[in-house]
Amino acid sequence: MKIGTSTESGGGSFIGLLSTINGTLNRMSVQTIRNVFSVETGYRLSDDQIVNHFPNHYELTRKDLMVKNIKRYRKELEKEGSPLAEKDENGKYLYLDFVPVTYMLPADYNLFVEEFRKSPSSTWIMKPCGKAQGKGIFLINKLSQIKKWSRDSKTSSFVTQSTKEAYVISLYINNPLLIGGRKFDLRLYVLVSTYRPLRCYMYKLGFCRFCTVKYSPSTSELDNMFVHLTNVAIQKHGEDYNHIHGGKWTVSNLRLYLESTRGKEVTGKLFDEIHWIIVQSLKAVAPVMNNDKHCFECYGYDIIIDDKLKPWLIEVNASPSLTSSTANDRILKYNLINDTLNIAVPNGEIPDCKWNKSPPKEVLGNYEILYDEELAQGDGADRELRSRQGQSLGPKGGRSRDLGRTVLTTWK
Repeated sequence: MKIGTSTESGGGSFIGLLSTINGTLNRMSVQTIRNVFSVETGYRLSDDQIVNHFPNHYELTRKDLMVKNIKRYRKELEKEGSPLAEKDENGKYLYLDFVPVTYMLPADYNLFVEEFRKSPSSTWIMKPCGKAQGKGIFLINKLSQIKKWSRDSKTSSFVTQSTKEAYVISLYINNPLLIGGRKFDLRLYVLVSTYRPLRCYMYKLGFCRFCTVKYSPSTSELDNMFVHLTNVAIQKHGEDYNHIHGGKWTVSNLRLYLESTRGKEVTGKLFDEIHWIIVQSLKAVAPVMNNDKHCFECYGYDIIIDDKLKPWLIEVNASPSLTSSTANDRILKYNLINDTLNIAVPNGEIPDCKWNKSPPKEVLGNYEILYDEELAQGDGADRELRSRQGQSLGPKGGRSRDLGRTVLTTWK
């Protein structure tokens, strides 16, 4: 089987996969996905064609839609009386508080101003909804800094969407966990083979991306993106960028570091919470995702850990970069492609979208099952809640595959 490995514009995204009858796999970008599934084109995929995006993947990968869907998910759980949606005395979610306070601009401008005035010394980060690689991002700590977005400050009405791009504005995590004085985030890869039932896999070879300049919360450094943004597309232009290691650590090295400085139990809890965040975000979009049988998707999750070891979901990428900035990068991403294809197209055979998308454990490679809705159907929200509170679920806990071993995963 041939594999097309050409990259899209924007830094080398995940290869698009469109399998033809002779078993050739070619690139499919997110733009092509929209065309293929557009009602106007009338194009229909055959049973031997598999693509690497869901038709409306943007419900998770557009910054504004991701937050909107997570908020809706919380409200639905509240209406159902789910204990997962429990709040504290201040109205903050106990178990579903994993995205920073976020508003859409221009739509939520008045709500943002109201929140900003509650803590006028806070810092906020503005991001364009549909861009990547750190483009168009800036930090603010004064309302006057976004007045330019407002046409009339008295009514807080904005110029039309056609002339101003939609942004999200989020409370900046100004107490990030620092290593060597530098801010970093995690890039984790998650493969979803189907949304209904939800089945997802975590790639064990993620990495940390470090800033090249030591972190400072000083307002005088708000414009220095080498301090605040971990994107390699930005950091590689810094004077202190190291081309050998690329400012990256493996997740396994991070885990070793945290176990030695914070302890194994605390570190295990942190990674457990990261897995929880990922699954809850996927559950939030599962009802609205077009679960086409021809589709699978490998997402790039960006997670920031604060100095209290609380993880925060920052964004999810539909086309995580596969550009190799270091030798280790090349090896990791080659293995990522290989392992993804082995799950999406087992044994390298001609794809068949009718198969049940449950590959044998022998082909998982560096992936491990993160969540399987069919296996977890016996575990209700009460079991999830007790696992959030650190209570053992006993032998009936959900099970995950880890390199052929069946291990207990209580949080499921």
